[in-house]
Amino acid sequence: MSHDDFAFEPVKGLPERPPEHEKILWQGRPDTWALANEAYKLRWINLYFALIVLWRASVGAIDAGLSGAIAFGLPYAILWGLGAAVVLLLALVQARTTVYTITTARVAMRIGAALTVTLNLPFRQIANADLSLGRRGTGSIALETLGETKFSYLILWPHCRPGHVRVTKPALRCIPDAAGVARVLADAAETLVSQPVVTRQTPAQAGDLVAAE
Repeated sequence: MSHDDFAFEPVKGLPERPPEHEKILWQGRPDTWALANEAYKLRWINLYFALIVLWRASVGAIDAGLSGAIAFGLPYAILWGLGAAVVLLLALVQARTTVYTITTARVAMRIGAALTVTLNLPFRQIANADLSLGRRGTGSIALETLGETKFSYLILWPHCRPGHVRVTKPALRCIPDAAGVARVLADAAETLVSQPVVTRQTPAQAGDLVAAE
């Protein structure tokens, strides 16, 4: 029988049910393989171990031929496989526990494997969104917020723009069809921001306004 650790959520990826006028436009999560390569640097790990295995195998081959190459290189090849497996497992857990949501009013990010955190970023608090594309259309959308809102790099990682530690920028990281998601985000934000903000005044406030005129 399947079990959902987040079955308590009224709506997948959101801490509470959105208002009736707010609609979910898109939901997604990081691509595991892309996250392993970009956030956990799997390619660099593979390159490092490949060089180590090649070096040790060549030393063994000089001393004892093929049998020496196997004897010297095999232990490091095993470490290589174990290291890559751990990295892929970490990326898989991060991807499976993450839900990115774009609605008609905000961007929501449910992130964290051990400590789950949900960020709500209304469009009116987002100053800019930067799209970076990778291979096969996978990419990341970094969000720059207005005001004095600050985020912890350690809590957000890997769901933040790499290298921006002093001013941490939340990011929809390693998502498939990132260009299409960016269009959804841009259209939704433009639609909301272009709408006038209507505030309700009490009769007393209205009277004060008329008197001032």
